[in-house]
Amino acid sequence: MERSIESINESIGKGEAVVLTAQEVCELADRGEDVEKVDVVTAATRAIMSGTYAILSFPVDAPCSFLRAKEVYMNGVPAHVGPCPNERLGILDLMLFGTDHSLDDHHYGAGHLFRDLAAGNPVDVRVVTDNDVTFTTQVTLDDMPYAMMYGTRHAFKNYSAFVNTSDDTVSSIFHAIDFGPRLTEATISGCGQINPVKNDPLLKSIGIGTRILMNGSEGFILGSGTRSAKEKPNLTAFADMHGMDPEYMGGFFTSAGPECIVSWAVPIAVTDPSVVDAIAERDRQIKMSVMAVDKRACVGYSTYGDVWEDVDLEVTFDPEDCINCALCEPQENCPMAAISFDGDKVKLDRYACFNCGLCTTLCVGDVFTGNMGSINFELGDHSANVPIVLRQSDKKRALELSEKLKEKILEGSFKLTQMVEHIQS
Repeated sequence: MERSIESINESIGKGEAVVLTAQEVCELADRGEDVEKVDVVTAATRAIMSGTYAILSFPVDAPCSFLRAKEVYMNGVPAHVGPCPNERLGILDLMLFGTDHSLDDHHYGAGHLFRDLAAGNPVDVRVVTDNDVTFTTQVTLDDMPYAMMYGTRHAFKNYSAFVNTSDDTVSSIFHAIDFGPRLTEATISGCGQINPVKNDPLLKSIGIGTRILMNGSEGFILGSGTRSAKEKPNLTAFADMHGMDPEYMGGFFTSAGPECIVSWAVPIAVTDPSVVDAIAERDRQIKMSVMAVDKRACVGYSTYGDVWEDVDLEVTFDPEDCINCALCEPQENCPMAAISFDGDKVKLDRYACFNCGLCTTLCVGDVFTGNMGSINFELGDHSANVPIVLRQSDKKRALELSEKLKEKILEGSFKLTQMVEHIQS
């Protein structure tokens, strides 16, 4: 295969390169067409990614107004001060973990905070100095000369389905409500055939220094992430928060507290035969482990065909079918707080909606509907069929992101980079 990043960039500049989304490539493969002529595949994912943190630096007071900050809270979310003390500068250097929760609102976490910052919303900052003086101020992202998001464990080569095999309900980050017992429901994570690492599982094209979009902002891959393994690699990267699109990030409430949503879009240059084979693999061919949350052990295997083939990527909303229950379970349990009422009229905020589908399983009327599919796998000596009740990956927006990256590449506003070094899983 006589292709290089340099030659592909030249072809893009001349308008001769074949750049397709991962979805388009799979549709070619379904029609039996040749995928070897593809130069670049744009792949994407949007999902809950716990291994997220941000480093922020910004002024909060005049120089010499205090020596050092001891504690800092942003919208109630505790920040980790340092490592630089910024003695007497009136400036804070902070680290915020994506899984940190607000002390003021148990439904609000750092993921929500990151989205508020990207949206330009003012954020309340409470500072406790080293001599126990407390003061408050407000900041926006524009007040921060430095605001970087990092991923310590992002973009797994897909992930898993989750079930509860015990006789009791289980609180878990893998469900928005307590997990029902005895294989009554399943949740899933992973965008299947459009997932970035699925399209380059040997990491021949994706490497250290590969330019990506994280939440719509340009960033770079740094290497493999924590718990990365050859059979299930994941990546670490960073991007400037100033260019991030709030629609593709945010917080997601689980029964174990708020989690962090992150989106990736990755260009995969087709420079190796292994990439040609991988990009043609469809959801029904991608193995998916089924994990029991009650014991955090694998109990079987299915495929992403069960998750993404012949299902609805978006929830159908019919407000006129509302029967005005005394307690609206979808509103009460929506992990994105996307459902509200104006008097007795139910409303769905599509911008906030993650398309997780939980509302379709909780609504006793037909306000929220959608085909979510079910997981089929062998468990011991019998076959199990477990309905999917929650998706922690938003394939609809991941498809949008892969299309946006394709457009950026073709118009010349996003340039493919040559990796500095291969990633060792």
